[in-house]
Amino acid sequence: MPFPLEQFGVDALRSCSEEIRTLPGSDSIANEAQGLCEYLYGALVDREGRPACPLVRLYKTQRYEELEPELRDFARRLLGEGEAPTDDMRCLTLLGTAGDEPAWNDRSRSAGHRSIPLPSEEFVERLPMVAQLIRQLGLDLGVVVAPPSGRDAVALSQRLNDVFHVREAAGSPFLPAQEFVAGYQIESAVGFGGVFASGALFAVVLFSRVPIDDPLARTLKILAQPIRIRFLPYLHAVRPRR
Repeated sequence: MPFPLEQFGVDALRSCSEEIRTLPGSDSIANEAQGLCEYLYGALVDREGRPACPLVRLYKTQRYEELEPELRDFARRLLGEGEAPTDDMRCLTLLGTAGDEPAWNDRSRSAGHRSIPLPSEEFVERLPMVAQLIRQLGLDLGVVVAPPSGRDAVALSQRLNDVFHVREAAGSPFLPAQEFVAGYQIESAVGFGGVFASGALFAVVLFSRVPIDDPLARTLKILAQPIRIRFLPYLHAVRPRR
């Protein structure tokens, strides 16, 4: 059912969370992510019943070695000359996308975000939105660039993460694509997620044409919990590094 974002309170959160838990299963983590993005795009609406978020995206960090060849090539090009990827380098990989434009519903058509390399904290600092997303989730850049393993990773996965929130999108240094912000009347951005026991980060990012204040952002972040549960069956085979 649709949930008007301006009125998204406890009851809507409860119903939306239950709908996420009962969505049909998928045959891969990428198809799961795509289904979740499509669900959120359709479920979160404005007062007129239109999608409130022109763009919804879901990311997860993956080791460079684990990426498909095409994504490895994409990440390597973003590194630039003089920087060579390592097998263990983390890449913030776009797993799902849904939005107003046809190209925004196919992750293979993303021009610059298909797989963002994270070779070092210094490199991440040059990516304003990514760095701020990580920090506002309550994480250090270092634990995303070089995730802990074993008990430390499990402990990190059990923390309640905060929320990435850009209340006023226009002019924000954390949303460099200001042409997108102006062209699609983006008022606010919200990102929520967390860390799996494998050490991998996941994050959902909503770009909203409905203004999102602090209480609403804190409510939306709770959707990270049912989304995390959806991913767990695809992660059982993933063993943390020792």
